[in-house]
Amino acid sequence: MVCGGFACSKNCLCALNLVYTLVSLLLIGIAAWGIGFGLISSLRVVGVVIAVGIFLFLIALVGLIGAVKHHQVLLFFYMIILLLVFIFQFSVSCACLALNQDQQGQLLEVGWNNTASARNDIQRNLNCCGFRSVNPNETCLASCVKSGHQCSPCAPIIEEYAGEVLRFVGGIGLFFSFTEILGVWLTYRYRNQKDPRANPSAFL
Repeated sequence: MVCGGFACSKNCLCALNLVYTLVSLLLIGIAAWGIGFGLISSLRVVGVVIAVGIFLFLIALVGLIGAVKHHQVLLFFYMIILLLVFIFQFSVSCACLALNQDQQGQLLEVGWNNTASARNDIQRNLNCCGFRSVNPNETCLASCVKSGHQCSPCAPIIEEYAGEVLRFVGGIGLFFSFTEILGVWLTYRYRNQKDPRANPSAFL
């Protein structure tokens, strides 16, 4: 049987959702590992990563059950949710790739001013203090403060890697967005295929 029949569409859809399941568990595991080893103390960042992992896991679970049972309602909702996720993720990925250096700096400064716990993590891990300049009146957890050495601001260090990180995130997002549109196409095709083992008069 050529790939395009009922069994092939079902197997491809199941395989795609198994990949989504593994990615969701990986996201949850990375968040737990980061906070367990003290690399990340920001509950907001960890909460967002875990929430994304759980959301992806639930989507994959709905798609997997719908594919195994050829359940029309589950497959329909799975297709709609996946299409909405594709639109959102594709837009965010393109925005990450389109940001210039000035926009990256503004975005980093907004994030720096609004997340105190993440700011402390950055200062401790990168051994720097302040964003554009070192303010002696602000608390800094960097080791350079404890040792009495002069601390450098964090902005040049962060901006050095910000472009690479945004390009990496944008590229990964684009890759997964195309797998999502593939999932939408597979689901649409699979919903309209007749199960050869089912009753010929059954509703498709």
